[in-house]
Amino acid sequence: MPEDLIPSNINLTQLLETYIIPWGINIVLALAIFVIGKSVAKMLTSVSKKVMTKAKVDNILVNFIGSIINTVLLLFVVVAALDQLGVDTTSLIALIGAAGLAIGLALQGSLQNLASGVMLIVFRPFNDGDLVETAGVLGVVETIGIFTTTMRTGDNREIIIPNGEIFGGTITNFSKRSTRRVDMVFGIGYDDDIRKAKDILNRILEEDERILKDPAPLVAVAELADSSVNFNVRPWCKTEDYWNVYFDIHEKVKLTFDAEGISIPYPQMDIHQDKAA
Repeated sequence: MPEDLIPSNINLTQLLETYIIPWGINIVLALAIFVIGKSVAKMLTSVSKKVMTKAKVDNILVNFIGSIINTVLLLFVVVAALDQLGVDTTSLIALIGAAGLAIGLALQGSLQNLASGVMLIVFRPFNDGDLVETAGVLGVVETIGIFTTTMRTGDNREIIIPNGEIFGGTITNFSKRSTRRVDMVFGIGYDDDIRKAKDILNRILEEDERILKDPAPLVAVAELADSSVNFNVRPWCKTEDYWNVYFDIHEKVKLTFDAEGISIPYPQMDIHQDKAA
């Protein structure tokens, strides 16, 4: 303690009673508040995590909320310890609030991604491993983070998307449902037998064990187009079989139509020449 702050006529006993003992007690109490408060904050954080874990909250969200709870509690502990030392905590709290506001404004975009990440984890519009289309990207979800989501495309590219773009846009989840309808269109020539072609398409679907009986598949004439009569073929299958069914049915239809003499027309134009010319 600086000598100019101590009156010259004060003796050692007065010094102890007036300055050293009171300040020592305050310091010991402040340290006790900090140590005990830190332990209580740790215990409350642990209890909160256990409660959220039992409630089956996502681990990422559990750790994130736990960190926030621990930080806020420690802040209260520090303020209480400083108050015990006689520090004016009113200005300190105001300073912390102003700093938080400034940081919030500077990190506005990041906070939006943070909030969106929390919402994605809470509401779970998709899970790891789901095939989704969002923010203009079609791919498999690999990880859902607090700020970003990582996706893997069909050609094995890794794409990292800010959560704000995902939660603020449209999300199409192709893996959410256990079954999917496979929409296909096949055209035949106008000179071909429509009933025969329809029977062939139905037979191909019936022979494929992956095609579900309920809902029943649909085979119907959908359009009399410029160069073809178009059939809508819409069978149902398990979600994991979708692409294999899609590719296999196309191949079987082409091979069977060729074998049965059913033509698959392509756009063409007939030109008639005037003989008088």
